[in-house]
Order: sequence, then C-alpha cells, then structure tokens
Amino acid sequence: MSHSDDATPGHAPTARGYVMGYLAALVLTLIPFGAVYYDLMSQGAILLVIAITAVLQLGVHLRFFLHLDMSQEQRWNTISVLFSVFTMFVMVGGTLWLFYSLYARHMMIGY
Repeated sequence: MSHSDDATPGHAPTARGYVMGYLAALVLTLIPFGAVYYDLMSQGAILLVIAITAVLQLGVHLRFFLHLDMSQEQRWNTISVLFSVFTMFVMVGGTLWLFYSLYARHMMIGY
C-alpha cells in the first residue's frame, strides 16, 4: 500500500489545515509566555492558564498535525491516544498522591 492511499477522501491533509494548526499552536504558546512575562495575574492564575493552554495545544496538535478525530477510520487511533492519556494521568496522579502521603507521614510530630 503506498503512502498516498492512507488518506481517505475528505480527510486529506491540506496546507490550510497545517497553517491553521500552526497559528493556533503559536497563539496558545504566546498566551502563557505573555502572562508570565508581563506578570498579568497571580501565580496561581498563571499556572492555571499554562495548564489550560497546554491541554488545548495538545488538542490542536492531535487534530491538525496527527489528524486524529472521531471518524470511523480514526476510531482505534483515537482510543489508543485516550488510553495513553488515561494511563499517564493515573501514573502522575498516583505519584503525586504517594509523595503527598509520604510528606504528610514524615511531618507527623510525636510518633
């Protein structure tokens, strides 16, 4: 199967899609940089802005550059990405939970 047969009609990558993805990624990169550089918000709000724009940028990359969507042809690819995200969430969340638990146990006084 040649590489050109992989794209289905209507889902073929276009230059317009790549440019839109690039511009969206650029804007989502400049927003947190601007918030930090110009000190526009409190530290907690800046961390929230960074986290939200990071998740949005992940979506932009998956949609515009990896061409993942919920179409029938891409269903298994999308499910595998979602499973990977879930696995990373469990690993990072479990690690943070473990570190907090260990920290709390070490700070107990009198035991």
